[in-house]
Amino acid sequence: MGVSPSTSPQDLSRMRTEYEGEFGEDSIAGNWLDQFATWFADAVAAGMPEPNAMLLATADADGRPSARTVLLKSYDELGFTFFTNYGSRKGHDLAANPRATLVFPWYHLHRQVIVSGVVTKVSREETEEYFAVRPRGAQLGAWASPQSTVIGSRADLEGWWADAERRFGDGPVEAPPHWGGFRVAPDEVEFWQGRASRLHDRLRFTTTGGTGKLERLAP
Repeated sequence: MGVSPSTSPQDLSRMRTEYEGEFGEDSIAGNWLDQFATWFADAVAAGMPEPNAMLLATADADGRPSARTVLLKSYDELGFTFFTNYGSRKGHDLAANPRATLVFPWYHLHRQVIVSGVVTKVSREETEEYFAVRPRGAQLGAWASPQSTVIGSRADLEGWWADAERRFGDGPVEAPPHWGGFRVAPDEVEFWQGRASRLHDRLRFTTTGGTGKLERLAP
């Protein structure tokens, strides 16, 4: 959805969608994992593009925030896992300040899931297992791109990709040592369902002390 260059601030103030939905304590699962699995399945069934896309928000050692979209690659009782270049901005942020927030923005369902928690690297074995199933072009790209650094041109990037292609030839591409997974272990998971009159349903699981607690938040 876009806004034309001629759209005025007054026009923007009138842009809104009336949400529909209902979500209460009587219908939520007994834990965040089962509830996330249900809503994720709903997002897939709805045919949403990249339902595993999530906003990842981090902050550096000075508290300066940054955010970007990444792809969820697995989830279980331990948390939510994604993969990246450890030398990227998010990698440096998480090395200095190992906490993050994830947002799954399922707009078409008038839903979002917000996850906050502590971040750790996954094992090298888990990284290599996932890397082996990536498309070959993406594998080579992990070697070619010095992610988040300033580069001179697109031609430089394509040259580094060609270098990686020559290096590995027709053989298997191993996972770079500077590339791997992070897991966000949630201490809060909020399920947000849009409702009429902006009286949204917000139900949050907290996992402080290893025990789950369900709370309702004001919209």
